[in-house]
Amino acid sequence: MQNKTFSILYLPIFLFFSIFIHSADKYYPGSSWELVSAESQGIETKNVETLIDIAFTDNSTLGVVVIKNGKIIGEKYASGYDSDSHGTSWSMAKSYYAALIGISIDRGEIGGLDDKVLNYLEYFNDERSEITIRDLLDMSSGLDFPSHEHEKMFFQDDHLAYAKKVGVEKEAGIKFEYNNVNSMLLGDILYQATGKKADVLFEERILEPLEITDYKLWKDEKGNVMTYCCVDMSARDYSKFGLLFARNGIWNDEQIISKNFVDETFQVVWDTTTERFTRFNRGYSLHWWVSAYEDDFKIFNTSGKFGQYTFVDRENDIIVTRITKYNQQDSGDIQKWGPMSYLKWAGVDNAIKVGRRLIENGVIESGTNVITPFTDKEGESKEFYPRYGDFIAAIQNLSCNCYLEDISN
Repeated sequence: MQNKTFSILYLPIFLFFSIFIHSADKYYPGSSWELVSAESQGIETKNVETLIDIAFTDNSTLGVVVIKNGKIIGEKYASGYDSDSHGTSWSMAKSYYAALIGISIDRGEIGGLDDKVLNYLEYFNDERSEITIRDLLDMSSGLDFPSHEHEKMFFQDDHLAYAKKVGVEKEAGIKFEYNNVNSMLLGDILYQATGKKADVLFEERILEPLEITDYKLWKDEKGNVMTYCCVDMSARDYSKFGLLFARNGIWNDEQIISKNFVDETFQVVWDTTTERFTRFNRGYSLHWWVSAYEDDFKIFNTSGKFGQYTFVDRENDIIVTRITKYNQQDSGDIQKWGPMSYLKWAGVDNAIKVGRRLIENGVIESGTNVITPFTDKEGESKEFYPRYGDFIAAIQNLSCNCYLEDISN
């Protein structure tokens, strides 16, 4: 009996030190990465090459990074680009700012995912009063959902003012609808809960611990952080965020995000979502997409417009990031529409087409007359989307070391 009592008392301590030692043994990149052969990590080189070849069947691809056990086992960039080249995240940023919600819950600044948004945003004291933070993160808030998914918000000078005015369309929690307003409201919730804007929190709580120093966090003309899109950094740095989640929220010996929040994120809430860019069936949970969820193979990923992705195979400690070509700017991180401001109600597709034409013809200059994240036609994915399923299968091949001869055909 005495021995049994001793075992029960000391089991939590033993588990703590076991987890700590296991984490301490893992490699974490700092300001530089370790590049190793695929074989040194138990993966066949041809499987890594197949994965990269699939990505580069699309000319829009800027770069691909393949990581196993925290080390780069494969990497390729388009001509004129390298490991320091920035891509823009577009909606991959949704996953980053959602992580800040988890950190604020860990710190007691936010009560929990099932807190009413009204607890933090007083302007929700209307038909929106029953909407929870979880509803926002699971894209099931029931807020008005137009065909453009509120991408028109991107062309406003005050994105938060736009988001505040969006009313209710249906009961919360009953339907998945990919609504950009859900994500834009996260910044205001974080500000009310912490007294700090989301970009400052992102820098202090995630970027600095991960030693990410070269980035751009976009804000609108009124200084509101665009928490539904638009972080610029390299493929390697995007991969660090994926690695953080693959490692249960731990970076080196610091618990950046609680394992509980990572576990909550890496489950399936919506097992089927509306088609976006690819016909490949995907799920969704807490601002992450689910591209595979089988007993022996699970892939969660961030996802952004025009083909930006970081895929996370948590069980096998594999990260794959693919980003597309981007017009990197050195003109700041505050959006400015200038002469294009008249396009704000023209419709998303029309605004993109006209804007590209004006820039191509030299009527306006990106980064001077207009300052905003901008992907031109060369960076817009086409061939990659039909190959999305092949790409997921190729990631699976990394861990199983099986090989399909015709997967890259």
